Amino acid sequence: MKILVPVKRVIDYNVKVRVKSDGSGVDLANIKMSMNPFDEIALEEAIRIKEAGKADEIIAVSIGASQSQETLRTALAMGADRAILVVATDDVNQDIEPLDVAKILHAIVVEERTDLILCGKQAIDNDMNATAQMLSALMGCSQATFASKIELAGEKIKVTREVDGGLQVVEVTLPSVISVDLRLNEPRYASLPNIMKAKRKPLEQKEPKDFNVLVKNRLEIIETNEPAERMAGIKVSSVDELVEKLKNDAGVI
Repeated sequence: MKILVPVKRVIDYNVKVRVKSDGSGVDLANIKMSMNPFDEIALEEAIRIKEAGKADEIIAVSIGASQSQETLRTALAMGADRAILVVATDDVNQDIEPLDVAKILHAIVVEERTDLILCGKQAIDNDMNATAQMLSALMGCSQATFASKIELAGEKIKVTREVDGGLQVVEVTLPSVISVDLRLNEPRYASLPNIMKAKRKPLEQKEPKDFNVLVKNRLEIIETNEPAERMAGIKVSSVDELVEKLKNDAGVI
C-alpha cells in the first residue's frame, strides 16, 4: 500500500504573526517557517502504519514556492520515503487555493496509484479545511474527516471522528482520503542521523503544467487586520459585586 501525505509550509505555530503596515497581508520577512502541525500528525500516522507493516511506501508532497523543499526534507527526516515538490509560484506570499491543490494531488494520486491519502484537517495559515474534501470529490472515493483514531483492517479502515456531539465511528474502503485532527497522535522529532539520511532521499521537483493544471487566483485579500486586544480583567471582592459587574457593566445577565 502507498500512502500520500500532503504537507504545507506555514508560519511556525510558536511565532506571533505580524500584519503588514499596509494591511495587504501577513509579514513573512525573517519569520520562522515549519510544517503545518496537522500535516505533521498525518505524516506521523503514515509512518506508524508503515512501521506496523501495513504500508510499503510513504510519499510526501508539497505545493507552493520552492522554499517548501525545506518542509519536505523535514518530512523525509521524519520517515517519508520520497518527496515531490510542485513549484506553483515564485512568490512566498501567494497561497495556492484548495481547488488547485486538490487537482494537482489528484493527478499525483493517479500517477502514483496511491491507496491512502492522509492529510491535516486544515492549514493553520488560512484555515480553509477544504482540500481533503475536494480531493475526495475529484477521486470519487470515500473520505473521513477530523480523524482522532485510525484502525486498518484489510481494504477497510475504521475511523473515529471528532464531531460536535462527541465521537463518531465510520468505516471507509480504500482508496480513501482521511484528514486528521490533533488528538490522533504525537509527532516524533527527526533525529540527527535521519536528518542526514534525508539529504540522500529522492526529492522530485515538478510544476503544475506537468499535471495539466492551471493555477488561478479566485480569491482576493481585501484587508488584513490583527485581532483586537483583550481588555484587562478586574478583581472583585464579593459575589454581590461580581453579579453587579456582570449585570451592569458586561450586560451578560
